[in-house]
Amino acid sequence: MLKPAAPAQEGSDRPVGELVHELIENGKAYARAEAGLYRTIAASKAKALAIPAALFGLALFVAMAALNAVAFGVVLALARFIGPLAAGFVGMLLFLGFAGGLAWYGVQRLKRDL
Repeated sequence: MLKPAAPAQEGSDRPVGELVHELIENGKAYARAEAGLYRTIAASKAKALAIPAALFGLALFVAMAALNAVAFGVVLALARFIGPLAAGFVGMLLFLGFAGGLAWYGVQRLKRDL
């Protein structure tokens, strides 16, 4: 059976507008706190990734230097047999073909995974 409603305590009869305003203010405070939490999480993750990202960037730079050295070596080796201009052109075609193959493979993987 239902219990009768408890008598209202004095001072608890606040207008509905005031209650709605308090609810909205509490919601805003909660949203600000959540946003602050996510900002803090993102900042800590960014700090944790800063050094590894710099190391990967440096590794990419060194790898590009190594690739340039290999390309230069290929062109110099070919220059003995077919001349410097033709060797540069053949070396360019070889590395463009390699890059095109990598790009084609990347597109195929992307199509397959999506």
